[in-house]
Amino acid sequence: MLVAASMAMAFPFRDGEKLTFSVKYGLVTAAEASLSASSSTYQGVPVWYLRTDARTHSFFDPVFKVRDKVESWWRKDNNLPMKYSKNLSEGTYKQYRIHTFNHAGRTTNYQKYSFKKGSFSSKDLPLPGNSQDILSSFYYVRTQSLYPGKVVNVNITSDGRSVDTRVIVHRKETINTIFGKKECLVIEPKLKQEGLFKQSGRILIWVTNDEYKIPVKLDSAITFGSFVATLTEAVNVPYKVK
Repeated sequence: MLVAASMAMAFPFRDGEKLTFSVKYGLVTAAEASLSASSSTYQGVPVWYLRTDARTHSFFDPVFKVRDKVESWWRKDNNLPMKYSKNLSEGTYKQYRIHTFNHAGRTTNYQKYSFKKGSFSSKDLPLPGNSQDILSSFYYVRTQSLYPGKVVNVNITSDGRSVDTRVIVHRKETINTIFGKKECLVIEPKLKQEGLFKQSGRILIWVTNDEYKIPVKLDSAITFGSFVATLTEAVNVPYKVK
């Protein structure tokens, strides 16, 4: 019981946390995205099941239809991913890729789906120590002590390659949020590969400047323009929505 309690306290988010964002392209609120974390098991091991979904509203689908789902099975005992899946559908672009991780053996099995052939190709690749996937890396950063000028270095394995990535904490900034005015930290992951979406430019994330580091705003450039995502709903968080 004490072990379980101390384990739960080690994470800055609660079981069942779900964050929903309104996504605006230019002046149009065209999509909705969500981030969620819930307790689960994978191959008998306690994990956080992490998931993000993004989809355009039906009226915007004829302009540019998005249906994205990214999942990660992230071990609770050592904060390392066991499996990662990215399934993107953005306009005419489609991508479906899976990594399964063998951290003890320093290898990852990478599966890439061919929509033309209707099948996966598979290969084993070397895996650097303590590597995260794209989604688990964000939750990993939330476990770190953050302050302006801090740089978090994390290796990210995704899309068949492993890349050393820097997450830079730029500044403090107080903004209006669904929790009222909150002091936030503005962080920037310097990704050298595609992120959660088919990203093509800079991404900035505003997280609350506290032990929870709840993302409340995201500003990014992607293949079909730029977007701003603002937190509109929050479930199982320590703050009340105003």
